[in-house]
Amino acid sequence: MRLARWLDGSVTGEGFIVGDAVVPFPGGLRVAGVLARGLAGARELHGQLNHDAGRPLAAVRLLAPLVPAAIRDFVAFEEHVEGVSASVDGKSEVVPEWYDAPTFYFTNPHTVLGPGEPVTPPVTQRLDFELEIAAVVGGSGGSNLSVEEAGSAIFGYTIMNDWSARDIQSREMKVRLGPAKGKDFGTSLGPWIVTADELEPYVDEDGFLGLKAEVSVNGEPVGEDLVSNMGWTFGELVSYASRNSRVVPGDVLGSGTVGNGGCLAELWGRRGELTPAPLAEGDEVRMVVEGIGELTATVGAAVVGPLVPRARTRSRARTRV
Repeated sequence: MRLARWLDGSVTGEGFIVGDAVVPFPGGLRVAGVLARGLAGARELHGQLNHDAGRPLAAVRLLAPLVPAAIRDFVAFEEHVEGVSASVDGKSEVVPEWYDAPTFYFTNPHTVLGPGEPVTPPVTQRLDFELEIAAVVGGSGGSNLSVEEAGSAIFGYTIMNDWSARDIQSREMKVRLGPAKGKDFGTSLGPWIVTADELEPYVDEDGFLGLKAEVSVNGEPVGEDLVSNMGWTFGELVSYASRNSRVVPGDVLGSGTVGNGGCLAELWGRRGELTPAPLAEGDEVRMVVEGIGELTATVGAAVVGPLVPRARTRSRARTRV
């Protein structure tokens, strides 16, 4: 099953993709409500569809397939860490701590972009994409989930493009915090959510998804990898996210960038130069993931944000004058 959201004229629709048509959920349900029902509930709804209410897929504009409750973005590909560290931090390495646990950061659920929606970056000299696969939590979610429970909590998967301003990111991370303004201006999701059962034929004996993932810029191939090169399974990512915390339906968990050219910064780090060139206005980034589909977007004009002054030197007095 494939779940989607779309714009038909001025009306937002939510439902299933059936063949070459979009068919609304029964009873005016929304994606969020279907995710909460879990896979079994989604199958029941699929059997109740009114196909006469469908519209040709070509007649609507797809939106991001969900409004995320939260977005956690992991860094689960060793090859990516090895290459991009030189570009962002000035030193190519995989720190020993990376192997201990699947590290992630939270990014902005309010700047999610849909298929074909242009990204509006900040002023940056090193605009980049990141090819990722994201798991979407369904059912009841939970806290302190075992790996098996966490795997069962995955409703489906979508493609994720974590747009990145690498020069801003590099400055921020020198302050010993994760990226923020280098990342939070846009995250593309889509084209739809493919339910986890549809991708079971791609799961290997160790529980990894062996999907082929590819990315091109302006029609020129840049990178390709197998998603099974992750250091952890998606069930392990969800389990770790739930540790001493909680995951809920609608949470999105990105895999982190695939290796072998899943982003430009990895290639910059390996080559010691900005080749291929950073993204510029008008560039088209196309991502294709086996079993899911494709996600394409163009780069829009950069926007100059409001200025904030540099920190002022303070007296460090302990009493008021």
